[in-house]
Amino acid sequence: AKGKCYTRKAAFMEAADMFDNAFFNIGPAEVNCMDPQQRLMLEVGYEAFHSAGLSREKLIGQDLAVFIGCCNQDWNFIDLSDKSSSYAGTGGASSIVSNRLSYVFGLKGPSMTIDTACSSSLVALDAGVQHVLGPHGRGATGLLVGGVNLMLSPFAFVAFSKARMLAPDCKCKTFDAKANGYVRGEGAGAVVLRRSSDTRQVALATIVGCAVNHDGRSASLTAPNGPAQQEVLRSTLAQASLSPSDVSYIETHGTGTALGDPIELG
Repeated sequence: AKGKCYTRKAAFMEAADMFDNAFFNIGPAEVNCMDPQQRLMLEVGYEAFHSAGLSREKLIGQDLAVFIGCCNQDWNFIDLSDKSSSYAGTGGASSIVSNRLSYVFGLKGPSMTIDTACSSSLVALDAGVQHVLGPHGRGATGLLVGGVNLMLSPFAFVAFSKARMLAPDCKCKTFDAKANGYVRGEGAGAVVLRRSSDTRQVALATIVGCAVNHDGRSASLTAPNGPAQQEVLRSTLAQASLSPSDVSYIETHGTGTALGDPIELG
């Protein structure tokens, strides 16, 4: 049916609208125009800095980069009277998801929001590593990498239903013969990355290789491409000087579709 979706469930965050704007020195008029994704990234960004031993006082003026993955523009589909405010432009701009972090915490490194759909946060990670920490990087002191997704409008639910991407029974049966789509969800996260020689804290993980590519010409614009996926994995393993047998754990895209799943692990 026009304007309808066939799924009734998704993984929504609780209290995603709650935000202490005074803590981040943002006035009531401005915060009411802000995409909640901007607010959420400020919160998880602060948590990441705190976990890394970086206080707000230490952060001000640092040459620290911000790379955020964000592909959802639902805020701009919501009809709000406040959109006539002078803050409406920055409140709904995807570029400000990253730039507001740099502004609030006083960071002077590169700051950009990356949208590559489902892979946005991982591509943001790769871009940050290559641009800042890689062998040809600009030499910043480190970077904050994150991703955020909130579902604030029915628009994507309707569009994805028309494309038959969502599981009608609201169950994502990845790598199962009964797989018939995925279930949408919300979330946000951020990590602080530094060169191993620059940090005095125990690292939670070490990035030994990362790569990004594209399918190029494929069966369709959204169809996965097996050879392209194999190539990006080979490139990453080569960077890390590892063989496939050295890998003991993987996290997959896992779209839960009859086309995507076999290609990803075929």
